[in-house]
Amino acid sequence: MATAAVLSTPPAFDKLDEPVQPATNGTNADAVKSSQLPPAPKPELPTLDRLGASLQSDVDIQAVAAAWYRTFAQHVSAGDIDGILSLFIDDGWWRDLLALTWEFRTFHGVPQIRQFLSDQLVARKFAPSAAARDVVLKQPYPDLAWIQAFFDFETDTGIGSGVFRLVPTADGTWKAFTVYTNLEDLKGFPEKTGLNREFLPNHGKWKDQRAQERAYADRDPAVIIIGGGQSGLDIAARLKLLGVDALIVEQQDRIGNQWRYRYEALCLHDPVWYDHMPYMPFPPSWPVYTPAQKLADWLEYYAEAMELNVWTSTTATRVEQTKDGKWVVAVRKADGTERVFHIDHVILALGLGGGVPHIPTLPNQDEFQGQILHSTQHKSGRDHIGKKVAVIGAGTSAHDVSSDYVDHGVDVTLYQRGPTYIMTTKEGMPRVFKDTYWEGAGPVDVADRVHTSMPIFMVKEIHKRITAEIAEADKELLEGLKKVGFKYNLGHEGSGFLWLAQTRGGGYYLDVGTSKKIIDGRIKLTGDSKLAGFTKTGLKFEDGSELQADVVLFATGFEGAEKSIRKLLGDELTSKLGPIWDLNEEGEERGAWRWLGLPNLWFMMGNLSMCRFHSKHLALQIKAKQEGVYGTRYAP
Repeated sequence: MATAAVLSTPPAFDKLDEPVQPATNGTNADAVKSSQLPPAPKPELPTLDRLGASLQSDVDIQAVAAAWYRTFAQHVSAGDIDGILSLFIDDGWWRDLLALTWEFRTFHGVPQIRQFLSDQLVARKFAPSAAARDVVLKQPYPDLAWIQAFFDFETDTGIGSGVFRLVPTADGTWKAFTVYTNLEDLKGFPEKTGLNREFLPNHGKWKDQRAQERAYADRDPAVIIIGGGQSGLDIAARLKLLGVDALIVEQQDRIGNQWRYRYEALCLHDPVWYDHMPYMPFPPSWPVYTPAQKLADWLEYYAEAMELNVWTSTTATRVEQTKDGKWVVAVRKADGTERVFHIDHVILALGLGGGVPHIPTLPNQDEFQGQILHSTQHKSGRDHIGKKVAVIGAGTSAHDVSSDYVDHGVDVTLYQRGPTYIMTTKEGMPRVFKDTYWEGAGPVDVADRVHTSMPIFMVKEIHKRITAEIAEADKELLEGLKKVGFKYNLGHEGSGFLWLAQTRGGGYYLDVGTSKKIIDGRIKLTGDSKLAGFTKTGLKFEDGSELQADVVLFATGFEGAEKSIRKLLGDELTSKLGPIWDLNEEGEERGAWRWLGLPNLWFMMGNLSMCRFHSKHLALQIKAKQEGVYGTRYAP
């Protein structure tokens, strides 16, 4: 994830199963076919010991993959569900992103896969291609090996790609451990790229055409995107290349300001290969870890280069749904003028936590004679030279800000409320991303599909091993932190930072040097007692101790999306929406990139990688609705 926490909505904001309202485009566009699935087995890695199998050194992976896929395609063509299931291990997985379900679904175990196929296989006219491709043998550990291959397919409305993984079994046959189906395109509606791009020359008209397109003087767009950060830009680019007219309204006066005006020391802790944007990857000379101001300028350039329609200094003031299912969005420009749009779709791209900082209220806070800030208000350590600063929190922002203060000679103390997962980027990132998002690993489009083809619960199991390896490599650093009283863990059940990012959106720090400053005592540390409140000159703890501070900075994340959504939609519509972020019982992210609870209202969010990949999924759903080919959601 990027250096700041991803938004999370409180569990109470959870009404996913509200009655479905009439659709505005397509036949039965938001109808739901609910699935009643058998219980899933416990996620376990398909180790050779558990399978009672061995990996032969002379295995012909091409022949194995071809034979399995040929039989698979024959069973699919015949509608033979028993035959398909005979090709899976008992606790195999099938993950589908829109292709067969118009949803994000993961089915675990033969009974669940059977129910899914019984409901969807024939209905969606699933037709695999003649042969598999890109067959490789993967052996991340001596006791863990699989044959991985890609395949292509069509459905009634779509064109897709898939990935399967085969593991050896006790009798020598190879069976599917995972199958993945992903919607890539809609039949008859290709993206305007490659040979589908504009071929006619434009002599002297382009500038005026762009101004007219952006002005919306005589038309309304089909889609309003509220928010012009990376998530808003990515979905706008996807929609544009699908021929869907979309307008971004951004309250800041420049694209990129969400990054440009954060603290100066902010730098992404994800590697560049993970962070590319759709259609325009970063140049090959781009630094591995991107400074925030550099990213801000790139986002601004991206919006221009992709010819996205953006109104800056424009605030959405209300969002309403009409009786016929359409949407009304009112916006106010910087000069006070207002415009009311009547549109088909609204995309909320509201950023981290809906852009609302979480600042706890502590006893006697109003008596404090110093300055109280949130990390979003911090600019530079030079602003508080000669002061004593207390930073509350121990995640990424807390570490970054504390390090910035030390670099400017400021006396800073970090108050740690709970344990934090720590890994160094030097030891961690190559181990986490070496096979997908790293130099020489291959195209990012391929990496996205390999990465998402592994069910998230299985990713967690694999990352338990990776996390243990990283901890061993970081052993000296972690022991140093322990000695000075820093509380750390290895993530949920020892699974590291990716699981924390997908569930909490925080709780970790990917170390680029701040941990050493804590060990060396340059950043002071406290946290043995709970905070009791403020004093006139600092903070007081429940054990009676006090910390003198001129500045108290809360690095405590964001409130969650609900407040920002409620401000725009009001109580009635907001009450019909489901939760946003964290994982559901199948291991799928909640609320983002697909059905949220009301027809044609969407939430677009995530780090750069998630936005790159899943923006295509959201764009395909909107395009399908606009063209009347959106089908029936196969919902949990």
